[in-house]
Amino acid sequence: MTRYGLIGFPLTHSFSQRYFTEKFLREGIENSRYDLFEMADVGDSLPDLLTMPGLRGLNVTIPHKQAVLPYLDRLDSSAQKVGAVNVIKLESDGTKTGYNSDYYGFRQSVTDWLASLGRSTNGLQALVLGTGGASKAVLVALSDLGISYRSVSRTKTADNASYDELPELISDYALIINCSPVGTYPHTNEAPALPYDKLTDRHLLYDLVYNPAETQFMKHGLERGAAVMNGYQMLVLQAEKAWAIWQQ
Repeated sequence: MTRYGLIGFPLTHSFSQRYFTEKFLREGIENSRYDLFEMADVGDSLPDLLTMPGLRGLNVTIPHKQAVLPYLDRLDSSAQKVGAVNVIKLESDGTKTGYNSDYYGFRQSVTDWLASLGRSTNGLQALVLGTGGASKAVLVALSDLGISYRSVSRTKTADNASYDELPELISDYALIINCSPVGTYPHTNEAPALPYDKLTDRHLLYDLVYNPAETQFMKHGLERGAAVMNGYQMLVLQAEKAWAIWQQ
């Protein structure tokens, strides 16, 4: 039996487990299973898990995307750039390599979306809401695409703008990316604190949240004529990238 799985804490629900279980059935991939391995501390549980017979790969979610680094033998360039790992491949020689498929998923999804809208990255500027782990891959992808950005946090710092500054900034930044969990189920009535009345039909709102499929952030954008996208395609692309990594 070939084993795959997800580590994180807590693991109350998992897109990855559902996605891969359905993928195995749909594509006739036999003798494979994908499990959830909830662990509060990687130091207590990960070393033993990595010796599991048949284990080929793991996905990593919060809060362990950086905590797993000491248990790996090498990092792919994606993980090196982001400074975090969400895919571990167990190599045939017993070594372990870390990757970041969030980077690939976001980069490909936003590239495809812009192309479908006939929009170019030339001169495009982005506001990135939130400074948590989800934003790290997004910032690297934006940089590699040549899209300048400004991170936004609750309080102004040397590197980040504050939400209070957005009324003066938002007209210059057409792409707005929500990397915060605000608006995620069950808190579906919440939205990031933006001056939505200043949005126009030239704005592009990308929400990493995928549940619900249309967040309040997206609804406010649609009301002002903006183009919107949720995070589902990014999830699918990062999952398929993880699968490709494991099969290399």
